Amino acid sequence: MLKRCSDSVAFAILFSVPWLPAHAESSVAAQKTKQQSAIETLTSIKLGEKTTLTGRVTHREIHLPATIIIRDQLGQRRQGQTDEQGNYHLDISGLSSPLRLLAIESGGTNCQLDNVPRAICLNALAPSLQSGHENIVNINPLTDRIVSDVAVAAGYIGPQQLTDYSASPTLDNAALKKAYAAFHAGFNSALKQTGITSPARFDPLTYPAAQQDAVTKIINVINHNRNYDNNTGYSGHTVLTDSVFRPIVGLYGQGAYEPLDYHFARQHLDAIQKAQTRIFLVGDSTAAAYEKARLPRMGWGQVFEQQFRTDSGVKVVNGARAGRGSRDYFYEGWFRQMQPLMKAGDFLFIQMGNNDQNCNSARPERGTADVANLCTYPNDATGKTQSPPGKSDMSFQTSLERYVNFARQHQLTPVLLTPTTRVRTADGKIGTPVVHNHFTTQNAEGGYAFIGDYSQTIKNTATANKVILLDIEPATIALANQGNSNHWKQYWLAVDPARYPFYRNQTGSLTKPDPVHFQQRGAIAVSAIVADAIRKTPELKTLADKLVVKSKK
Repeated sequence: MLKRCSDSVAFAILFSVPWLPAHAESSVAAQKTKQQSAIETLTSIKLGEKTTLTGRVTHREIHLPATIIIRDQLGQRRQGQTDEQGNYHLDISGLSSPLRLLAIESGGTNCQLDNVPRAICLNALAPSLQSGHENIVNINPLTDRIVSDVAVAAGYIGPQQLTDYSASPTLDNAALKKAYAAFHAGFNSALKQTGITSPARFDPLTYPAAQQDAVTKIINVINHNRNYDNNTGYSGHTVLTDSVFRPIVGLYGQGAYEPLDYHFARQHLDAIQKAQTRIFLVGDSTAAAYEKARLPRMGWGQVFEQQFRTDSGVKVVNGARAGRGSRDYFYEGWFRQMQPLMKAGDFLFIQMGNNDQNCNSARPERGTADVANLCTYPNDATGKTQSPPGKSDMSFQTSLERYVNFARQHQLTPVLLTPTTRVRTADGKIGTPVVHNHFTTQNAEGGYAFIGDYSQTIKNTATANKVILLDIEPATIALANQGNSNHWKQYWLAVDPARYPFYRNQTGSLTKPDPVHFQQRGAIAVSAIVADAIRKTPELKTLADKLVVKSKK
């Protein structure tokens, strides 16, 4: 039940790892510049005796019981715990609304850092409460995204920074209304599909227990996480994807959702669970699935299942995530999202290396954060691992071996892939002829603690661990170099912004081509390259037999 505790005790429960409390205050500086007359501030009311909260913490993967920490408008804290089903009941008499709530899973201590395992953390914002009465306040991925929108509007990088802020934050009621409007536009159809008769009046914060089954159905087909803030290295705004990792919301810190189709998500989740064989993809932006708003950008993993016969019994689970390296992909919880679906006999395809190369500490603005969170170091020229003393997880080989060892412990077949090429010449310019470029060299500032070749390190890792290797990088280089000097733009992202307005002011246009990421034709071509590599690998004959018959030219 309720525990009253000092700030220092609550802080210790939340963070057993180093954290800079000043960060939350500095990140809110932007909101101080807003004209206060433009803010419709949420009203603060002191709650009288016998005021209580009751509710349910719901998340597909969270370890229960969860710890509940409440911070009021004056910075006062209360703490409690859910039961094994996620239910909680707390006395909040004497606090001042609005209340900021945090649910952190059992055993979790870290909600912000990305270079150690991050717990599942969920936020909720209770803007108005009935004094002297029991109030329902539920906490789930949906409330977390709503808080995320409000937090970003107030100048924070994400919901966690708002919840942790010790002073009295200025919260805009108009921003809260806007967040709810975006939520309803994204989820009303799914709510109706799960039996909510009046979705426009549904509130993920205050819904009654009678609607819990419908909410659980939705939560079971979505993935929840927080993104990575590039400049600080902390967890940022909330990201939601459906059961096949199609984005719902998270491209931006605020704004529109791509509506969840509950029936689609449920059917595809059932198909994954019933499949004879599953291929799980650990990867980065070159393989990831993307929003419809960003079409025709596609990762090769988004279309890889098309390489298999429809009667093959193979389902591809594309958990690849843009911007992630092998180390933070694991620590931030992206890999964890796929684990409940894995069964003995499945395959784990591991393709990393693009973002692991972010090891330049001299890089302006984000260099320190990159090294702390994204960077892993390649092997040296002799094949020996490299990492700072006491930080073996910063070795690229060691980081890859985490996935290899997991696969073998769970009777999955691990497969390592070399990265797809960047379209860059020998002097580093965008264009052709493309050469191998997945390596680092020292710069004038001495920004790299260690340098080396990432593709070669993947090969070293495969050899040292007797792991199947699909060396697809040379074939992607050949793809880029075929035809004339502009032919590569048919595969990589170089599109007409008149047809695709998203790219009017973004990298990926005809005048500002993207040498890393693919459009649809390129994604299909790379998925075919991966399929060809499977055909040529005797150890993968069982998979090769399930591929579509390759047409003879």
